[in-house]
Amino acid sequence: MNIILIIASFIVGGIIGFVLFRFVIKSKYNAIIHEAEKDSAVIKEKKLLEVKEVFLNKKNELEKEVQQRNQKLLQSENKLKQREININQRQNAITRRASELDAAQANINAQQQVIQHKQEELEKLQAQEREKLESISGLSAEEAKEHLIASLKDEARTDAQSYINEIMDEAKMTATQEAKKVVIRTIQRVATETAIENSVTVFHIDNDEVKGRIIGREGRNIRALEAATGVEIVVDDTPEAIVISAFDPVRREICRLALHQLIADGRIHPGRIEEVVAKVTRQVEEEIIETGKRTAIDLGIHGLHPELIRIIGKMKYRSSYGQNLLQHARETANLSAVMASELGLNPKKAKRAGLLHDIGKVPDEETELSHAIYGMKLAEKYKEKPEICNAIGAHHDEVEMSTLLAPIVQVCDAISGARPGARREIVEAYIKRLNNLENIAMSYPGVTKTYAIQAGRELRVIVGADKISDQETAELSANIATKIQNEMTYPGQVKITVIREVRAVNYAK
Repeated sequence: MNIILIIASFIVGGIIGFVLFRFVIKSKYNAIIHEAEKDSAVIKEKKLLEVKEVFLNKKNELEKEVQQRNQKLLQSENKLKQREININQRQNAITRRASELDAAQANINAQQQVIQHKQEELEKLQAQEREKLESISGLSAEEAKEHLIASLKDEARTDAQSYINEIMDEAKMTATQEAKKVVIRTIQRVATETAIENSVTVFHIDNDEVKGRIIGREGRNIRALEAATGVEIVVDDTPEAIVISAFDPVRREICRLALHQLIADGRIHPGRIEEVVAKVTRQVEEEIIETGKRTAIDLGIHGLHPELIRIIGKMKYRSSYGQNLLQHARETANLSAVMASELGLNPKKAKRAGLLHDIGKVPDEETELSHAIYGMKLAEKYKEKPEICNAIGAHHDEVEMSTLLAPIVQVCDAISGARPGARREIVEAYIKRLNNLENIAMSYPGVTKTYAIQAGRELRVIVGADKISDQETAELSANIATKIQNEMTYPGQVKITVIREVRAVNYAK
């Protein structure tokens, strides 16, 4: 019975505890729900305030934008009204001008009618006067006109001839003096050096025992060296010397440097020869590029294509009539710049054209073109300016000169090549040129003797006094000069002096 009571009390206590626990939980739940509702109401109010604030800001911005657009529209309307007023004013002015022009045209038409009437009256009076003159002189108007024209022609021809002679004499005197001044000033301002190269290079050795090592067993070494460098090596009885022969100075220089290194190293065999020649070739190529860059920097020439710089460097190893080509190009560039400045032209362009004028003499490939035309093609290929290209191509009169740079480069090229000591000539070619000068002069009738003097720079022509008059001597001199200019190639210029002597011989007995 006690157990049942205890169990019943436990059950009743559990029920009472469960009820109390449920009550507590429900009260807390209600409290949480109430707190959440308060928080949500606060958050809602905040969000509503934020939305209202954003709305008001957007509204203010839109109102400002609308106000600005309205102001712009008003300004545009004002401008359109002003333009309309201006157009109306111009239209009124045009209308007034048109009415004025119409009135002026009517006035001109009236004046033209008066002038035409006066002209008709004048023609009638002229016809009457002409009839009177014809009746008095006994000549018709056409006959009198022809007579007057003939007399005026004779008088004008005489006056014109005298004027022409005076102008030609004055022009010759002035042009000669000015040209001499320009050339003298140019030469005075430039100092030049002389360099002469041959088609062979002599390589000196310490003793003749080295010759055998260079030749090698059964000539293997010398054949390998010739094949690698493209030159001909002459090993003869000349003491302590080996001759390197080739028309290409670059190949001769490569062979000379390779020989120097091989002899200094002591190892001379075909494999070593090919290795040394390849190394020296690279060194020479670098030296060529460095020489081209240094030349351009020394002359103050910028913006040259790298290939043109390499061609300029190759000029160091080339010669023309015994004159070093790079030195000749530098001289021509300096002379051209000085002469251009004397004449008031651009000295930088003249210097550039003078430096590049002979680039056609160092081609990388075989060509049938002349060096001037080929050089012009190279300059065009590497984007040089048209006046520079024309100066290069025209410095031997192979294309027409289109700018003043062309004659400047041509003259300075002649100055550099014609100065004493600049170029060597082979004796046979020199004698042949002198004979050709004398033969050209002797081909004209009336010439008795000819003398080529001053190394072919002057030709003295003696004519018979009984065969040619004084007036014909000037014509003969001009004809000989023209023929020499057309048929011969020569440096500088040739002076032709025609001498006519009158001799009276008597004997006293």
